[in-house]
Amino acid sequence: MENRGLLFIPDISGFTRFVNETDIDHSRLIIQELLETLINTNRFGLEVSEIEGDAILFYKFGDVPDMNELYQQVEAMFRGFHKHLIAYDYSRFCQCKACKSAIGLTLKIITHYGEFTGYNVKTFSKLIGKDVIVAHQLLKNDIDQHEYWLVTDPLVTDKPMTGPAPWMEWNTSTKQTDSGEIPFQYVQLGELKNNIEPDPFPASEFARRTKLLSVSREYDTDIIRLLHATGNLTFRHRWQEGVKKVEELNHWLPRIGMRSRFLREDGETIVRASSYLFRDDRVEFSEIDESNQDLQYFTIELVAPERCRLTIDYYRMKSLLGGLISDLTKKQKLTAAYERGLDKIGEVLKEVPSYAMDAHAQ
Repeated sequence: MENRGLLFIPDISGFTRFVNETDIDHSRLIIQELLETLINTNRFGLEVSEIEGDAILFYKFGDVPDMNELYQQVEAMFRGFHKHLIAYDYSRFCQCKACKSAIGLTLKIITHYGEFTGYNVKTFSKLIGKDVIVAHQLLKNDIDQHEYWLVTDPLVTDKPMTGPAPWMEWNTSTKQTDSGEIPFQYVQLGELKNNIEPDPFPASEFARRTKLLSVSREYDTDIIRLLHATGNLTFRHRWQEGVKKVEELNHWLPRIGMRSRFLREDGETIVRASSYLFRDDRVEFSEIDESNQDLQYFTIELVAPERCRLTIDYYRMKSLLGGLISDLTKKQKLTAAYERGLDKIGEVLKEVPSYAMDAHAQ
């Protein structure tokens, strides 16, 4: 059985349209995160042959796998894919078209058993064999919906298929190719999306803090552009005094829970995105400094067409020991620094990428 095994291809449906119609930077990052999610949900000992843009070619040499075990892998990957999408849609900051439409991406999974082998080209490993071609040909078929598990006859012990889950309704079809007709069975997987919930947001942390200061400024701009100018951390060093650079630690796309390293003139600290709320006329988001637990709360309000107000509230942890003099000194210095930062935001607004405006226009 050295040259026989399972070919397993999860394929992101809607990929081409998604990439063609959305901002390339964020669509690339979204697809990258989804592909990594698929790899991270591998519980079946599958090997990665290659990543093919919107799909991953997994394989596993050996005997015909048990269908119940194979289904467990399909379920884990499908639910992990959609849990990631739901979680991102629930917690994202960005309002560009790529981030807003990512929730509509779907997943189909092709499984085929056959003969193939591997070969190396320098540092690259590839699979070769007629059944590798068959598996890829099955990605194009006449199935109307785009979330299904397709199983070819070499994997099937019961004809027609039954199980592994009681809700499954199997259908039969064929794929006509140059080398002949390929029979297969398939089942829709939409049922597996039921009851997927994102992780809950952390509880409000205002009860443990007191407001130290509040600054506000109005700008002749739209709410999306101002959101990107203030919330996009690549611009933060341009306007927030004392910040030299911001490095992302655990996410490429801004969302609740994202942690970043702020390199400051007086050292460095880790800042975590702690909350977010978006409406067409109002956006709120906050960040917590993990070293001293100070919190910045940003509010952007639409006050007139193409005119918005930005308010930054600064909170610090309540102290039972007072500290009124140090608080007053810190308030004066921070207020002056934030006021200078608000002046600089006007210049940053001119550099916000066009995708922010494109998203607002839709």
